[in-house]
Amino acid sequence: MGLWTTADAAECACTELRRSAGEPTAAWRCLLQLLDDYSRAHRAGGTVAGEALFAVEPPPSGDGRVDAALAALAEHLARRDGWTVPAWALSEDRYAEPWWFPAGVVAWHAAAFVESPLAFRKRGVFLTEGALERV
Repeated sequence: MGLWTTADAAECACTELRRSAGEPTAAWRCLLQLLDDYSRAHRAGGTVAGEALFAVEPPPSGDGRVDAALAALAEHLARRDGWTVPAWALSEDRYAEPWWFPAGVVAWHAAAFVESPLAFRKRGVFLTEGALERV
């Protein structure tokens, strides 16, 4: 199996959104798969290999919250690992309205406001600590 790209993640998100009657929480798993593939590529081939997975602008997923999260993931990884944030990830139309809490647990919202990485927070996507940690 090859590594996913942003286009693969967007296509997966579209499929999950259709299956789940538009509920984006299922689509979050597609972004986590991309994160896993990025981590694998980055370990094996360094920054250039990881960055390549985000090089092409993904098509819209059908949900602005998912599109915002995908852009946030690209920016977060670029800033963390020292590569250039792709221009598509900085687009003004990649912001979540309404705000999105992928965990879906209302009791965690306050923590997510504080703990979200900046790239996610500024796009209206709020994550609890550890949401991007993979084993």
